[in-house]
Amino acid sequence: MELKIPEVALVVMVGVSGSGKSSFARKHFKRTEIVSSDECRALVSDDENDQAATNDAFDLLKHLVGIRLRRGLLTVIDATNVQESSRKGLVALAREYHCLPVAIVLDLPEKLCAERNSTRPDRTFGTHVLRQQRHQLHKSMRGLGREGFRHVHVLRSVEEVEGVTAIVRERLYNNRKDEHGPFDIIGDVHGCFDELLALFTQLGYSVDRGKDGADAYTVIPPTGRKAVFVGDLVDRGPRSPDVLRLVMSMVNAGTALCVPGNHDLKLHKKLQGKNVIINHGLAETLEQLKYEPPEFITEVERFLYSLVSHYVLDDGKLVVAHAGLKRRCMAEGSGAVRAFCLYGETTGETDDSDYRSDTNGPASTVAKPKWCTAILRSSKHNGLIAR
Repeated sequence: MELKIPEVALVVMVGVSGSGKSSFARKHFKRTEIVSSDECRALVSDDENDQAATNDAFDLLKHLVGIRLRRGLLTVIDATNVQESSRKGLVALAREYHCLPVAIVLDLPEKLCAERNSTRPDRTFGTHVLRQQRHQLHKSMRGLGREGFRHVHVLRSVEEVEGVTAIVRERLYNNRKDEHGPFDIIGDVHGCFDELLALFTQLGYSVDRGKDGADAYTVIPPTGRKAVFVGDLVDRGPRSPDVLRLVMSMVNAGTALCVPGNHDLKLHKKLQGKNVIINHGLAETLEQLKYEPPEFITEVERFLYSLVSHYVLDDGKLVVAHAGLKRRCMAEGSGAVRAFCLYGETTGETDDSDYRSDTNGPASTVAKPKWCTAILRSSKHNGLIAR
């Protein structure tokens, strides 16, 4: 049996004393990934059983866990964690660093745990302690999902524990570190289809429309290159549907990646039937989409829904997002990270040109005529800015 967890996660071991949490953690995780409450207690008091040092031990534990999560490292907490109150701070810590909390529960029989503890001279507490821990565990175990744990694995017997053959770390959707480019980074096309075709021609891409005006495009990039669209495909320009059709064809064919922009998100909400303010070019896009078949509109809605907030490429040396991303969030995924990727660190204010402002000034620091394009070149990445 395999247990699946995200590759970047806070894994919380849950179980009474003697259930085998430490042994399970050492078997399935690297030693450096495990932060043990007993070891933290020993570090602050020279005695891992000194209950008077528990508060200081957990301060140290949370400090170490925070450092690891900030660095994007999977971390395992080895402690009893049988009370909701003791897990609450851990879930909050995972949310602070935008990673998913995972619970692995070892709910083994009380008699077995008591027998194991009897063989350890440092576990001299009475059976009433185990009984209390087990009661606390069962009282709150059903609510783990409501507490915020996104993945919960419960093992109820020695056979189930020993039957776990591997912990499978599922790659995050934004992890494309194994792709090394070179990349052509294209941002804010805003419905400027003709300009996009001109850019592709200049970059050496071949673009062909399907026979008899079929919806799909066939795009052949220069050898080894891949396009990366940085959102805001639609609005303002005259041919948003054609831009969508081209980009969707490329993403489906594997010749491009795409992250969403705030304009794309707003269009998706509108297509879902949600109330949005029709401004900043959305009216033009909706008018253009009126002449498209329903099947295409459904495809657009699905495509926009599928876009992930950002991509980490080239062994982590390149991160692509629409508005921006803090370095410590590059290997993480959450609603807060997605919002930052879409809007940046906004203050809610706008400048005279109706651009949103962040804490360091306007979101756009260079004034450009509407739909003006400029090619950015470097040794490895090319790009288009379209306003």
